[in-house]
Amino acid sequence: MSRAFVGDDQYDSADDEAPELKVPIPAGSRNYLTPEGAAALAGELGRLETEERPRLASEIDRLGKAAGKDAPDALSNARRALNKVDRRIEYLSRMASIAETVEPPSGGYASVRFGATATVGDADGGLSEYRIVGVDEADPERGLIGWTSPIARALIGKKPGDEAVAALPDGERRLVVVAVR
Repeated sequence: MSRAFVGDDQYDSADDEAPELKVPIPAGSRNYLTPEGAAALAGELGRLETEERPRLASEIDRLGKAAGKDAPDALSNARRALNKVDRRIEYLSRMASIAETVEPPSGGYASVRFGATATVGDADGGLSEYRIVGVDEADPERGLIGWTSPIARALIGKKPGDEAVAALPDGERRLVVVAVR
């Protein structure tokens, strides 16, 4: 449909100018996921495509048939919500297209690697636990760190007793691997 036939109140040109989606992993890399992360990605993508997007499209259709007289703000808000869902679907689809699920080894972990949980000691004598996970699974407050993070990169390949030095924005952090599971 030509732009000339679409009223400005029915079209938000700012939505067309969305920035390029940024993939938070190094170029050419796979999107490594734990089995739990792969299930979460597939679940969210499926829910957005089969439930949330159709619900919002239906809401826009209903509000549009009311000619937006009663609730022009509601129609605009629904369009923005649909745009946000479409962007999330685009992002998740892109991440799924380069996804690789990494299963834990049958014999456990001898060294820190993707999917492992490392108990580490720091210079102050404190202990922390970090599990190396996919970038979208990361939740540092819960000890889940993305494989691209400085701490994960420093720990990968280390065995109990090894020292790792993580280059952080506020300086180096020295860690000693205490245990790996």
